[in-house]
Amino acid sequence: MPWPRLVDSYRLRPAALFAGVVVALASAPSARQTTPKYDVVIAGGHVIDPRSGIDGVRDVAIAGGVIAAVAPRVDPAGARTIDASGLYVTPGLVDIHTHVYAGTGERRSYAGDNSVYPDGFTFRAGVTTIADAGSSGWRNFEDFHDRVIGRARTRVFAFLNIVGHGMRGGTFEQDVADMDVQPAVEMTRRHRDAIVGIKTAHFQGPAWTPVEHAVEAGTLAGVPVMVDYGKDHTERPIEDLLLRKLRPGDIYTHLYSGLRRELLEGRANPALAEARARGVIFDVGHGAGSFRWRIAVPIVKGGFLPDSISTDLHTASMNAGMKDMLNVMSKFLALGVPLTEVVARSTWNPAKEIRQEAIGHLSVGAPADVAVLRVERGRFGFLDMDGARLAGSQRLVCELTVRAGAVVYDLNGLAGTDWK
Repeated sequence: MPWPRLVDSYRLRPAALFAGVVVALASAPSARQTTPKYDVVIAGGHVIDPRSGIDGVRDVAIAGGVIAAVAPRVDPAGARTIDASGLYVTPGLVDIHTHVYAGTGERRSYAGDNSVYPDGFTFRAGVTTIADAGSSGWRNFEDFHDRVIGRARTRVFAFLNIVGHGMRGGTFEQDVADMDVQPAVEMTRRHRDAIVGIKTAHFQGPAWTPVEHAVEAGTLAGVPVMVDYGKDHTERPIEDLLLRKLRPGDIYTHLYSGLRRELLEGRANPALAEARARGVIFDVGHGAGSFRWRIAVPIVKGGFLPDSISTDLHTASMNAGMKDMLNVMSKFLALGVPLTEVVARSTWNPAKEIRQEAIGHLSVGAPADVAVLRVERGRFGFLDMDGARLAGSQRLVCELTVRAGAVVYDLNGLAGTDWK
């Protein structure tokens, strides 16, 4: 239709028609102010993502709480940009041996005063995911879930203790009659979103009952078992545990304690390598009494590294030689382990061990859990459980932690804006 007839047909003057066209164009999507593609871009950091094999400078973009892009250059286009130049960017750290069943008021108990609330001690060390290692059993797990797991911003999983009362110390943990398989299996099935394994710990007797019941429960529930082997006994040697009792995928923690003949004649017990060959996993579990330099140095120098680095976080360990996850990781740097290997054993490896493969990496679509770390260089001293010191020249410090896309810890205000 010719222009004049179009105007006439709508009984509009040309000027009015032009104004209407302008309004229509202004409201069109191409003319509107667009929403930024990303919420946050962590720019210019050295990304170490063991799952993807990335080890170099990249930008990491986050949108809607998940990783949206990892590339040499990401256009921030209005997103909040965090300059990570000179820093390392890794997946949020995963610590699979902690004790966080706090708040019950029970004295001298890991289902009480020995435990710590997770959020106060995770984010400042770059940790975004933890597993509580057996503080609760089937009798008190739901209280633990309500009291801690369901309230924490930290992602909290749990190994359920084969002891129904959990890690309450004293006679509780020695009560073979309370190591009941079926209730543990039922509780694990009921809380498959939170319970990732079965734990046995601290047993002082010569019987195999705790291990056998834990493995039976783990088999029925389809989850791994973590073993803190307790007192060494000739009736149940570590060789039998590793080579006959544990299944592939089960976890031996406290690898460098030396309390159970992990070191023989100055070298790693040959059963360690044999067990690894059949799929048993070895975890650090530093704690207040489970890491000695005189054990760790020869075993690591001999080439036997842990599969996963963990803290055994509790009120005693955090104020002794352990301190926090980054301090334990720094100890392995001091032992000559490359940073990429240390990160792998603190992110992707432990995520696989607890069968949570959606986390522990920076793949597109993964939860945006990120640690931004600084490697400080200088003269540092690292203590073991006996107060023995090993000198080191590198120490890891957390600059910034992101959990599900939100900044939850920021040491030097990298994500802040300058005050004027």
